[in-house]
Amino acid sequence: MKIGVADTTFARADMGSFAVDELKRHASVSIERVTVPGIKDLPVACKKLIEERRCDIVMALGMPGGKEKDKLCAHEASQGLILCQLMTNTHIIEVFVHEDEAENDRELAWLMEQRTREHAVNAIKLVTRPQDLVKEAGTGQRQGFPDAGPARR
Repeated sequence: MKIGVADTTFARADMGSFAVDELKRHASVSIERVTVPGIKDLPVACKKLIEERRCDIVMALGMPGGKEKDKLCAHEASQGLILCQLMTNTHIIEVFVHEDEAENDRELAWLMEQRTREHAVNAIKLVTRPQDLVKEAGTGQRQGFPDAGPARR
């Protein structure tokens, strides 16, 4: 199995290294990594990882800024990633951490690492143990923050 990791230089932490480290902790997999300038470059990077480097799943890692323009760019990048998934019939785990999700740099750095690591585990589950995800259905899982838990009636 081969997992692709696409990250950006715009992010304020090395999310790609977090992903690679976590993937290696949980599975014996081949990893292909590419780094691009920003989040709108991620869709083509992911498509190339899938089509040219034959990845079975890809993680797209990025950190949009906190301004309205950045949120629009993140939405456009997400649309591109969705289109890429549909074009290649391959999952792309989008891991975006918006700069305004945290109160300060320390919290932002923690969130970027935590969310990346938790989604790396999700990527492995998706391609090697999808039944594990079925067991988690409806449990209110959150990556980077405490899980919400299931809604109670």
